Amino acid sequence: MYYRRLIEKEIELKLKTSGAIVVAGPKFCGKTTTCMLYQKSFTKLNTKQAIAIARMNPKTVLEGEKPRLIDEWQKAPDVWNQIKDDLDFEYQFGKYILTGSSTPADKTEVHHSGAGRIAPIKMRPMSLWESRESKGAVSLSDLFDGGQNFTWIMENDLTLDDIAFLICRGGWPISVLAPHEIALEITKNYYNGLFVFEDCENERFRNKKPEILKMIIRSYARHISTEAAISTIIADVRQSNERTMDPKTFDDYMEALKDLYIIEDLPAWNPNIRSKTSIRSTPTRHFIDTSIACRALGVNPDDLKNDLESFGLFFEDFAVRDLSIYANAIGGTVSHYRDNAGLECDAVIHLENGRWGAIEIKLGGEKLIEDGAKSLKLLRDKIAQKSDLNAPDFLMVLTASGSSYRRDDGIYVTPVNLLKP
Repeated sequence: MYYRRLIEKEIELKLKTSGAIVVAGPKFCGKTTTCMLYQKSFTKLNTKQAIAIARMNPKTVLEGEKPRLIDEWQKAPDVWNQIKDDLDFEYQFGKYILTGSSTPADKTEVHHSGAGRIAPIKMRPMSLWESRESKGAVSLSDLFDGGQNFTWIMENDLTLDDIAFLICRGGWPISVLAPHEIALEITKNYYNGLFVFEDCENERFRNKKPEILKMIIRSYARHISTEAAISTIIADVRQSNERTMDPKTFDDYMEALKDLYIIEDLPAWNPNIRSKTSIRSTPTRHFIDTSIACRALGVNPDDLKNDLESFGLFFEDFAVRDLSIYANAIGGTVSHYRDNAGLECDAVIHLENGRWGAIEIKLGGEKLIEDGAKSLKLLRDKIAQKSDLNAPDFLMVLTASGSSYRRDDGIYVTPVNLLKP
């Protein structure tokens, strides 16, 4: 069974406007399965023999009816250069589709950025809308257009128990399609497989110690959805595991985690406020999928329900995953805001035309919703007084469960399982 992905529209557009596309993202997020919809021939660099042939004669990899899909292209990096040369010789739209779950072992082997020829596309695990676990009653696009079709729903069957399960299971297609009773075990197997590098042809990963990668991920998970400084995370690794960790080694391991698309920090938003208030530039620490953080700490759904403070931070990470996918689908990006006056906003969605909306992410309940609404109004007023930016198109408190409605002050309240692009 195949569930449609929001990234499909971007793939179709880029194939019509670029000579080649490269679809990158974490292992098992569905890159190859989705890209197979668009190929007329393909090759997979998934065996030692296939990789060896591709490295000896990368031109042979390009042979076949177009669009030609080359899966895990980074295992033979010169393929990138050959595609660039081929497009220079005979440019056609949609000739090649590259997929990969990491960057090349030796980035110096890639001699050209691909700008103007190879269009990058980032693919994430499945959102709730894609996994058919969101009803899609509330559309971000509609909110940007004034919320004329916003739906009030007072009865919502999603519970905190359900959200805790979804956070721990993640958006991996193999887990989404699995029966409920074994889905968490499948995600656990996926996590354990992330760090098996013994037979990896990529020497840069093969030389990494899995236990150190796991230590860093555990520290990241303990600081999930916060602006923890890198120095704080390094100190946490040292203290928790009683071993030295110098900044250079840490940076090397962090680069590996980013190249494997495991960590995805949320950048800070600077709205150019005319004020003495300092805008903090530290990114918020996030994962490509919250289930990785859960597995790193051995957290299960019951653990989340028994610690509501941690549950809230994990839910924020979970919500940012979906918001990032939905924003990308409507041509937008997501960032966060915090200043030294203590004012913050969990997620700000920006569109290319300058329009924006602000979202506070809360588990739910009257007090937390009120706190979120208060922060949103303070941000709106500060922007109006101290910046040339337009007013936000919408303000929203995104919750884990509960009703969907519009408050008297115009702020929308909606649970994550009712959202779509």
